[in-house]
Amino acid sequence: MALESASLLKAGLVLLMAAQVLPSVSGCNTGLYERVINDLCLAKFKFDMGGLDRDLWCSWPDTMEIYEGLTNCTFQVALRMDCFWPNQIVDRVFMHIHRIYFHDCALTGRLLHDPPISILAPFITVPVLVTLLMTAVVVWRSKRTEGVL
Repeated sequence: MALESASLLKAGLVLLMAAQVLPSVSGCNTGLYERVINDLCLAKFKFDMGGLDRDLWCSWPDTMEIYEGLTNCTFQVALRMDCFWPNQIVDRVFMHIHRIYFHDCALTGRLLHDPPISILAPFITVPVLVTLLMTAVVVWRSKRTEGVL
């Protein structure tokens, strides 16, 4: 019984070691993967973004299809080259494009603008009217001092 347990343990250790070694031997060629990502996916992204007006780079509806195309391309290349996705190479690619194309964009991805006057007006007028009303009440009460005490 102990002999079977020891042989199972040895077999498990051999499989564990094989699982650690085999993916690095037969897995992803990171140099080729990075080259394909740059030559295929990133080149198409740069071409598509170059065709877009620079003022629209921060507009999510205008860049969403291009951005999703880059994401899908990196995934498909990883899938066909037997690489994990996401990985450090993809992270570097996306950090690179964000530094170049989206560094001036708001965190929400939308262009900042003032709210419409129908929203803004109550937030301005209500505090002003309350301040004027309270000032009038204080002045009115200060003139009517009889019967306070």
